[in-house]
Amino acid sequence: LEEKHEYTLPDGRIILLPEEWFSKYANLMEIGMTRGKNIYVKRPFMGIVESIMENNNPKEFIPPQFQQKYPVPIEIKAQLRPYQQKGYAWMMNLYEQGFGGCLADDMGLGKTLQTLTLLQKIYSRNHDDNDTEREKTELPKNKSGISVEYERNPILKSEPVRIDEMGQFELFGDLTKENTLNKCEVSQRTAETTRKPSTLIVVPTSLLHNWKREAARFTTLSMAEYNSNSHYKEGHPEQFFNRFHLIFISYGTMRNKLDVLRQYCFEYIVLDESQNIKNSDSLTFRSAIQLRSRHRLVLTGTPIENSLKDLWAQFHFLQPDLLGNESAFTKQFINPIKQGNSRMELRLRQLITPFILRRSKSEVAPELPPLTEEIIYCDMPESQNEIYLQEKNSLRNTLLQLSPNKKQHQQFTVLNGISRLRQLACHPRMIFSDYEGSSGKLEQIIDTYLRSEGHKVLIFSSFVKHLELIAAEFHKYGWQYALLTGASTNRPEEIARFSQTEEIQAFLISLKAGGVGLNLTQADYVFIVDPWWNPAAEAQAIARAHRIGQNKQVIAYRFITKDSIEEKIIRLQEDKRLLAETFITDSESIPTLTDQEWIGLLE
Repeated sequence: LEEKHEYTLPDGRIILLPEEWFSKYANLMEIGMTRGKNIYVKRPFMGIVESIMENNNPKEFIPPQFQQKYPVPIEIKAQLRPYQQKGYAWMMNLYEQGFGGCLADDMGLGKTLQTLTLLQKIYSRNHDDNDTEREKTELPKNKSGISVEYERNPILKSEPVRIDEMGQFELFGDLTKENTLNKCEVSQRTAETTRKPSTLIVVPTSLLHNWKREAARFTTLSMAEYNSNSHYKEGHPEQFFNRFHLIFISYGTMRNKLDVLRQYCFEYIVLDESQNIKNSDSLTFRSAIQLRSRHRLVLTGTPIENSLKDLWAQFHFLQPDLLGNESAFTKQFINPIKQGNSRMELRLRQLITPFILRRSKSEVAPELPPLTEEIIYCDMPESQNEIYLQEKNSLRNTLLQLSPNKKQHQQFTVLNGISRLRQLACHPRMIFSDYEGSSGKLEQIIDTYLRSEGHKVLIFSSFVKHLELIAAEFHKYGWQYALLTGASTNRPEEIARFSQTEEIQAFLISLKAGGVGLNLTQADYVFIVDPWWNPAAEAQAIARAHRIGQNKQVIAYRFITKDSIEEKIIRLQEDKRLLAETFITDSESIPTLTDQEWIGLLE
């Protein structure tokens, strides 16, 4: 730990320790506790241990593999693909070991079905309810002769068993006040003889219908949606929850009904589209970590959207002790990694990899037709360009004149100004209703749509106003279309109209309302008509068409206005994509930029 390469032997001789030992075992020494000739580590840190044991090259990382296999429950009314069976078995292994996990498969690979298979298994009558006892396990010695042991939890010797808010046995010492929540107390005898508590599945409002439909289609589990109309005796929510295996709830209801929800200890809490809790300052995050359960699972195709703090927030929900508190994580990992510290980057990957499973479409579904992505650059006509330049210069001058002391006012000015520039790059009429000129981008969209005749097209925009302008243009041509925004109350009907009506070739969708949870493989063209800061949000949108079940080649067009802020956004996307790919091997958040970087967007 002190980086001393000289070691004094009992006979007084001094030897030089190999550099390989320092690079290979430094992480282990820092997380472990030495007792005699053995090193003890907390069970969540098994990723570091197994990586060291299985790999002789300290600069490479071999993810640990769970070997236990589980048959698919006979009640599941679906044929799981091989990779889905592996995903289900991976989650079952975590369940048996008492760990939380993050299923981060590419969009469209069936995370919902894999999760439902897991839940069907744990509620099946023939499933062994006994928790796997966490005995002290001595791993095989490696070539250096060092043995590493996982600590046994002494609390397992007595009843009742205390289970933390992650649904895991308390294995180690005292947790900090920040990381300690209310516990679920479950007697081992009770857990073995009584019906398991229900599972809480928290999803975006737009996905409630999808989850309920797929659960009814693929499982035999009972289910209900919990909302303000749910009836039970005040102070006894178990009267409602205990009647069902699965309880569906939106993130909004989770926040509003937190006082009720945290009275009940669920068997599992599943967060779908878990990037919703990525902001540790948000009410959504603070509400989620107060829920109580024996086990936890998060599902997301984009575990990192903006920064490593996204990852920390989701793991703090899953296993608070793994990455520590937020300030410690920033000091220990985020700052060193930003400065190019490869050892800390490796350690973080070793820590999280046992608890994240991610497969890409190209890896597990080679039969899926290829995805072609292309950028269409749009020239602004003179009238549009003139308005855009005026707005850009005005915003830049305002930023340069703002006092550094007025940080909050400056941030509001920046966000408002950037939003106006994005809209002007699309169509000035989005800001100025009396604008009579044309839009280069709208002309390109219409021209490209004409060339896609005979194909169904998904048209995504971050701005509902932009969709309305496109819809108005469609009316001029007499083209039929379906429309889905956050204000839509007929979501299933619009999806059915597009999917089943041959004359409707276009589906206009707001990125926020339809970027996730839709299966629209009838379409083989996707238009992203305005770029967002994060490539993950756009990838989610494209995955509505390019997913399992698609038998046609999918073509995705991104429409970018030349000499505008949109070109800068494309460059920012590349940085974010690299960060995600580094830690999650193979949306909609404003990036955190310095004052000079914001001004650079306006160059």
